[in-house]
Amino acid sequence: MGLVAALEWLGQPYRLCRVDMLGEMRLPSYARINARHETPAFVSEQGAVFTETMAISRWIENRDSERRLSFDPLSPQSDRMHQFLGFLNTGFTAAFTPHWMALEMDPPNPPLQKTLREWGAQRVIERHDKLEAMLGDTPFLVGERPTLADAVLVGVARWLDFHEVAPKSRWPRLARLRQRLEDDPAVRYAVALESGESPGGSGLCKGHVPLETLIGTYGK
Repeated sequence: MGLVAALEWLGQPYRLCRVDMLGEMRLPSYARINARHETPAFVSEQGAVFTETMAISRWIENRDSERRLSFDPLSPQSDRMHQFLGFLNTGFTAAFTPHWMALEMDPPNPPLQKTLREWGAQRVIERHDKLEAMLGDTPFLVGERPTLADAVLVGVARWLDFHEVAPKSRWPRLARLRQRLEDDPAVRYAVALESGESPGGSGLCKGHVPLETLIGTYGK
């Protein structure tokens, strides 16, 4: 969802492909797009397929000639943005792994699932404490406007609520930042798309490609 918001902020046309992560993503055919059976996956304008949030973010940054959601690569702001990107895409995101493991465990193992959630909650809270301490006085992570780092944050931060780890009010600065991002038109549009709605949006999204078409056209 966060990367869709980033594509909206970029201001260039794109298409999407909806993937059922508990079904289609696990099929052998999906390995032709990503052999690790994970999302996100991205297809460039030349038809090259690559994966991983950081790689896709870098692709977007390299095409952000107007610096709508990034900065001059040699600027201090760029350094700080990449610092946040690194933190969010590693320890912050990984802290939720025990919760996802417990949720997706098949067959269920209630005692183990309970242990995973309890241990995972400690990590999630610790990572949120660290992020709260990293925040400055600017409206967004790096300055007066949302950047790629904010896009990654808004996609992951909501997992706190989904897994019911702790109230977001526990981290007031982060809560205010989340609210600003959630009120952003691009983020609202991305959330609506994710929910299966058909919002009007900016018109940059040129529709959805069926997964089987994507695999047949670009799969290796």
